Amino acid sequence: MNWEKEAGRLADRVADPDSRWLAPVATVPRHELVPRWWEADGTGAWVLRNGADDPAAWAQAAYGDRSLVTRVGPLHADRAGPGDRPEGLPTSSATLPSLVVRMLRHGRLGDGLSLLDLGTGAGGLTAYASRRIGDHLVTSLDVDPYLTEAAGVRLAAMGLLHPTFVTADATTRVPGAYERIVSTVGLPAGPGLRPVLAALVPGGRIATTIGRTSLIVTGWKHNDGDVVGVVERDTAGFMLTRSGDDYPPALTGLFALARTSEGETTGIGRYPVVDVAEAWELRSMLEVTTPGVESAFETDGETRTAYLVHPDGSWARATAEWTDPPEVHQGGPQRLWGALERVRNRLNTEGSLPLLGARVRITPDGVVHLSRGGWRGSLGDR
Repeated sequence: MNWEKEAGRLADRVADPDSRWLAPVATVPRHELVPRWWEADGTGAWVLRNGADDPAAWAQAAYGDRSLVTRVGPLHADRAGPGDRPEGLPTSSATLPSLVVRMLRHGRLGDGLSLLDLGTGAGGLTAYASRRIGDHLVTSLDVDPYLTEAAGVRLAAMGLLHPTFVTADATTRVPGAYERIVSTVGLPAGPGLRPVLAALVPGGRIATTIGRTSLIVTGWKHNDGDVVGVVERDTAGFMLTRSGDDYPPALTGLFALARTSEGETTGIGRYPVVDVAEAWELRSMLEVTTPGVESAFETDGETRTAYLVHPDGSWARATAEWTDPPEVHQGGPQRLWGALERVRNRLNTEGSLPLLGARVRITPDGVVHLSRGGWRGSLGDR
């Protein structure tokens, strides 16, 4: 494989000709970070891909601007056999390079400034940052010991011998102190964010997404411990921070109830059925107004059905033919489809939601306070 040529093409795609990130992307053999990966086969099943079996497909995958899933549930692609068919959600990936570069830009890295990379994954961000500012300034943290070990070995083979790799749960402990923190996992607002904030030195800068949202939050830490910044006019869909070997089980019982129950109320919705997980701004605003909601979506091409469930026992099901007004069934203490429609009302009335560009203040307790004009919202205080 002529990886130098492929990496050069990738660099030209994801960085401008005068960018300081052009050379790091062009000089990292990304295929070595992802020798095996999982691909969805279109039926919901995961199929193992081994790069060495098809070098052309390996090059196309590794040097395309795409994310590659490297772990599903607790099963790493590196450790899987040809017949393995894991079930569950992706739990680690090699993030698409253009998004890695965008997050590094949001982080405002600089010469001599220490960096914490939260969410080692395949090691791509650590590799790019090490090329740019020097590997001795970079620390990479992940909850998965295999990921930190594998990334360390693979980066060392590239001549990057000095990044520090730490295995820890960032929601409970972040060793060290850093002048820059860039996270490629969605950090939880509230108590789980406290250890990360404590590891950022006064005057330091953080760039992260907030869990269950697509919001990229950046800010500078003040001497009083507050981090003050903005919601960038940019979005990202990172995996949630994990505290263990896999994500906690989804609210499967409630989803089953939502699929079959008549519910306590039945009505006609105002707007067409939407896949909430893919409607990033709607999903983000729903997390602000009704935190903790999980969603699912099904379609056979004509009939579209969306489900919302909440840990308090609330659920909603909306079904319609294509763009027709949906029939909505709801149960539990909250009316979740009503909460979603209030967000959509605001979007349609005002033409936008007040999230992107909002001012941010993150207090040491991990609560994310948002404001824009006369609007106020928060994450992590409930």
